[in-house]
Amino acid sequence: MTLAGESEVAGSTSADLTTHAQNQADTPSSPVVRFGPDEPLLLDSGTRLDHLQIAYQTYGELNAEKSNAILICHALTLDQHVGNVHPVTGKPGWWTTLVGPGKPIDTDRYFVICSNVLGGCLGTTGPASTNPATGKPYGLDLPVITVGDMVRAQARLLDHLGIETLFSVAGGSMGGMQVLQWAATYPERVFSALPIAAGARHSSQNIAFHEVGRQAVMADPEWRGGRYLTEGGSPRKGLAVARMAAHITYLSEQALHRKFGRNLQDRDKPTFGFDADFQIESYLRHQGMTFVDRFDANSYLYLTRAMDYFDLAEDYGGRLANAFRNSQTRFCVISFTSDWLFPTVENKAVVRGLNAAGASVSFVEIDTDRGHDAFLLDEPELFSTIRGFLSSAGRPRGLG
Repeated sequence: MTLAGESEVAGSTSADLTTHAQNQADTPSSPVVRFGPDEPLLLDSGTRLDHLQIAYQTYGELNAEKSNAILICHALTLDQHVGNVHPVTGKPGWWTTLVGPGKPIDTDRYFVICSNVLGGCLGTTGPASTNPATGKPYGLDLPVITVGDMVRAQARLLDHLGIETLFSVAGGSMGGMQVLQWAATYPERVFSALPIAAGARHSSQNIAFHEVGRQAVMADPEWRGGRYLTEGGSPRKGLAVARMAAHITYLSEQALHRKFGRNLQDRDKPTFGFDADFQIESYLRHQGMTFVDRFDANSYLYLTRAMDYFDLAEDYGGRLANAFRNSQTRFCVISFTSDWLFPTVENKAVVRGLNAAGASVSFVEIDTDRGHDAFLLDEPELFSTIRGFLSSAGRPRGLG
């Protein structure tokens, strides 16, 4: 199996982007797998999806023993395009620093899979997808989904691909949540796990930031109660503000000061108005407006809510160790010193839970001032940690 596969949609109007968002959901530039009513996906909410589509990308070759598969789980605003040029933005894949020939996740050695998560907006069933019952986009008629639902959908994909066990599951942030959920739900299918910059639950502070973002989207008159795709609206301003607020949490004060300080943007003096006087203001506005060209507003609501609901200890009787009892999975937990979204203390709580369960776990805290987004950046210690862990874990499977 060899399949290859973020820039703006220049000159797009609001109507163009509405059509674009719906087309993204139904006809992505990725392979897709579809499941019908005879294979419903049961959801944590107690409802079910009778129609499920999963879009995915793969890289490298699956070996004859099917023992070299690595599943990469993407973060909130990312997608399946890990190592190929993104079909919407024309930019390189979001983890090309780590994934590719000769890189830490070496596609000359491993078969890498990444799917767009359930609730997403680039090919997998989400709120912008067509509801077969109505012929219109689901909008808010899509049931609320959880990280557990995302993982069960991914397991369906692996079943379809004929992959019984995974050599490793890796991901950062919301992707790290999925990694932990995989290890808890399917321990017999996960040989090794790399949760990066994540936690076993979403903190109250993180829920609060997500609620600010959701309210920004829903306060935009063009959101139209979630029906913007059928009514010709596009809540661009609200989604852009949500992205701006969230993006601040992905950075650190040190990184912001080093990059922007209090520098003015293309001027020598303040305007004494409300234009983007400071470089940091211009940067955040750019982040917000480019984001709306590649992401669906309702998907943002659904995926942030899925993260908010994530609490592995609560799901396993109030004790995190119960989620990993008798697990044979090998874990490497990675955190960053300047990450205040998922700080080291949250990652260490995962390590303590794994230790209490008797699991095999190593822990690395990487010293960097780049904040939460460090897992997406050029961090040599991250690269060497991942390369070393996979090489060591792979020896018993003949992959070392």
